[in-house]
Amino acid sequence: MNQRLKELTQAGVSIWLDDLSRSRIASGNLEQLIRDYSVRGVTTNPTIFAAALKTADYLPYLEIEKQAGSSASQAVFNITTRDVADACDIFKETYIETQGVDGRVSIEVSPDLAFDSEKTILEAVALYEKVNRENVMIKIPATLPGLTAITEVVSRGISVNVTLIFSLARYRQVIDAYMTGLERALESGLDLRKIHSVASFFVSRVDTEVDKRLEKLGRPDLKSRAALANARLAYGLFKQSFDSSRWNKLAAQGAMLQRPLMASTGVKDPELSDTLYVSELVATDLVNTMPEKTMMAFADHGEVLVDSIEANMDLSSEHLQVLQSAGIELDEVTDLLEKEGVEKFIASWHELIESVNQAIKSV
Repeated sequence: MNQRLKELTQAGVSIWLDDLSRSRIASGNLEQLIRDYSVRGVTTNPTIFAAALKTADYLPYLEIEKQAGSSASQAVFNITTRDVADACDIFKETYIETQGVDGRVSIEVSPDLAFDSEKTILEAVALYEKVNRENVMIKIPATLPGLTAITEVVSRGISVNVTLIFSLARYRQVIDAYMTGLERALESGLDLRKIHSVASFFVSRVDTEVDKRLEKLGRPDLKSRAALANARLAYGLFKQSFDSSRWNKLAAQGAMLQRPLMASTGVKDPELSDTLYVSELVATDLVNTMPEKTMMAFADHGEVLVDSIEANMDLSSEHLQVLQSAGIELDEVTDLLEKEGVEKFIASWHELIESVNQAIKSV
């Protein structure tokens, strides 16, 4: 087993892979990553599946869907849920060993539904029932309508990966949505120990946008620190929120923490260390979902900076204040990033549907 990734796990970080494909499942690659690289879960999104379904590995499955008369959207639903179900089976041992904390595989509702609570709820339930595995997590974006859906889906006993979180204000609402869902689940007599959640806080995109603005403001000296500061303060909010009387009442009934998940941890700026958003974000009860490139970079030369989050909390607060003084409105940045994030996933989703549509016609 790779020692650097093992040390990262021992420091409290659950390593999840931000990728999935039929090739990874069929070749044994996913099992190898679990065995040798401490991988404890998988996240997917429309962009990942859009890339995967262009490969020849899916031709037999597309043929099946064509014979069944499936539409492109139904074919995508069937094929991606099959991949996720198979990945859930591969992670079953991890799921059991960690009592449901890890061994999780996430699948996202259609991004087209990001601003429609009711349709998001219906699709989340449909995905959950189709995958039919305890260790699946349904990804729901943290848009304002998404918050309503998160509460309802959690209240039905379904584990949720809340995605596309950029701001502390929105993260606070996400935590509230989760707790409200648990309170309703408890009222319905559900076993809270079976309901898990992660809150996916996006990292690198914050630096990309802030650094672009800092260059225009003539303040390059402040670059490449906003994302880490924002993510660290998010972890601080997690610690504070899950040490409240409201949470303690739920925990006494078996409720499980909604762990913060650091997403978008691949470095975009070639001048930065390629393991920056892993080494500098180490704490207990944390998930880091990485592209394979980032994971392998860390396996090769990453450094585990233990408590690199909590030890830098005050500096993070100070840096965000400095950014504001320099003319960076972080709320404006995070609002823009949420809007762009939804738009990018919608574009990937439509690309996926169109490519599958063309593939079904040609097989």
